[in-house]
Amino acid sequence: MFDLLVYVFENYLSSNNNIADLSKMTTELEEAGFEYKEIEFAIDWFATLKILSEKINDKKIDQSKINARIYSKREFDKINNEGIGFLIFLEQATILTPSEREIILDRAMAVNQSEVNLDELKWIVMMTLWHFGRESEYLFVEDALFNPKNNIVH
Repeated sequence: MFDLLVYVFENYLSSNNNIADLSKMTTELEEAGFEYKEIEFAIDWFATLKILSEKINDKKIDQSKINARIYSKREFDKINNEGIGFLIFLEQATILTPSEREIILDRAMAVNQSEVNLDELKWIVMMTLWHFGRESEYLFVEDALFNPKNNIVH
């Protein structure tokens, strides 16, 4: 399932391919070997990402008043300590705002699998930052994803 999200991101969203024709994209994805139900999920997943980001942009939230986040057991079970630690690191490095973190958590929890590993979470972060048009932060996460030796947190 996650492979399809990455495939759609790489081949349709980040490459600026026109996805106005969803039926054409669906046909292409089915020809690439993905099942219709998975394709439908991926389209909904990205549509929800867009809706959530638009809501955040509409509500200019004062991020400085948000001090802490308590993660639920369900979030820890699905994302694990390493993933939560990565999100905390990105927030402390001011790469993520609390609102963006919440969108990332929402999208990670929405993935139809029992666990989201660190690499998958990095993809979700990268897709979210790209969606917000934050290329420099996107490149930082991309480097962390593809060059794990450079991703040592001290």
